[in-house]
Amino acid sequence: MDISKKKSRPKAITPKGFRDNFHSYLKKREEVLRVVNRVYELYGFERLETPAVETVDALGKFLPDINRPNEGVFAWQDESESWLALRYDLTAPLARAFSQHRNTLQVPYKRYSFGPVWRNEKPGPDRFKEFYQFDADIVGTSSFMADAEMCFIVFDVLKELGFSLGDYSTRISNRKILSGLIQTVKLADTSILGDIELVVFRAIDKLDRLGLEGVKNLLAKGRTDSSGDFTEGANLSAYQIDTIISFLKITNDDPYKTLEEMKYLIGDSEVGQQGLIELSNITDTLLSKDTSNLSFKIDPSVVRGLAYYTGTVFETELSTPTRSLGSISGGGRYDDLVSRFTGQKVPSTGVSIGIDRLVSFLHECDGDNEKGVVDVLVTVMDKNLMHHYIKIATELRENGINTDLYVGNPKDFGKQMKYADLRGAAFAIVAGTNEVEKDIVQIKDLKLGRKLADNISSNEEWKEQPAQFPVKREALTKKILELLRR
Repeated sequence: MDISKKKSRPKAITPKGFRDNFHSYLKKREEVLRVVNRVYELYGFERLETPAVETVDALGKFLPDINRPNEGVFAWQDESESWLALRYDLTAPLARAFSQHRNTLQVPYKRYSFGPVWRNEKPGPDRFKEFYQFDADIVGTSSFMADAEMCFIVFDVLKELGFSLGDYSTRISNRKILSGLIQTVKLADTSILGDIELVVFRAIDKLDRLGLEGVKNLLAKGRTDSSGDFTEGANLSAYQIDTIISFLKITNDDPYKTLEEMKYLIGDSEVGQQGLIELSNITDTLLSKDTSNLSFKIDPSVVRGLAYYTGTVFETELSTPTRSLGSISGGGRYDDLVSRFTGQKVPSTGVSIGIDRLVSFLHECDGDNEKGVVDVLVTVMDKNLMHHYIKIATELRENGINTDLYVGNPKDFGKQMKYADLRGAAFAIVAGTNEVEKDIVQIKDLKLGRKLADNISSNEEWKEQPAQFPVKREALTKKILELLRR
């Protein structure tokens, strides 16, 4: 046999950075989305849905991983040779949509959106190339109240999802303050500051993941990660690096003391002073609300990785007694994003919740307590009675009961019970020739007998279990509904 002519088979693997999500996970995601949706609408936001595909020009070049192919996006040319890309977030599409339809939208425009986004970045633990986001944005106002409302929304979402006050905390800063610090240490001529500044921002944004030493390396010549990939650094002097690191180390439970320490380091920088005023205003606003459901602190290390942020930035971290999830939400002010399309300054702010991390955690917490999609499994004892089983399944379904009719090989009854267990069925319906002749069915309460099910191999063994009892055929639906309401 010529091996070279043998047909090769594709490998059954998901592409790196992607994953398959099964029913129980998706049901949990739907539950979380309903909660978030409700909270956003309570705050007066309306839903907007934009396409998954945008022009590359509309998306802009704002991703932190600029050294990756297509500068972090999945892009291609269409038949007209225009460059298109999958959206990398929900904010850039909002800027395009608002600019396109601004004459028909009220201002301030409060919108929320949810859906998948894609980033052609290096994957890692809990870091995927495709993931879900749930965003809220306010376009057309520079009010610090709008920034504070973004934080309030996240607090309320987490509260509604059942998290306690001690489980989450929001860290807040302002990019203008760090820009002021960079100017103060004479990092570069302000005419060319932009690119250098962005390198510094992106280095600081990796503090949680790389630690101070890793950030120092990125502020200097650069660093090589565990895979051997090298990231070019900002090439700052020792004095510049030490000053920035001192800034990042500022920590104080009292936000106003933190502001004073930051003020000392930024000196007379005009942009830095403006950032301090903005950060002070949002602090006042947050503290004006009942603090029983919120927790926040000023943290100079918060910069956010995306390049379009211009002012206030914030991240919310989640850490329960059993697990630390890290950042599950972030956002900030992006006053220049819409102006790319309109040429006019349109102040905007927004927040994004990383739904997948929340869903994964809540899904794991549910464990064995999670309800399966199947309420009832109708077993098959005799193929000649299939019409009878179909009528049972149909009747249950018509009454809103999720019912699975076994369609596998019915010869091994034990396998049917194992199948019911794997589907998470609460009850099984058993009806052989004798039951049909007597116009009854057997109901097996699987919640009571699940531990014994693996050892059952015959109908006789099944009937011996105390969790099984007969009911008249005509009373089946009523009885199942009664049992499900327990």
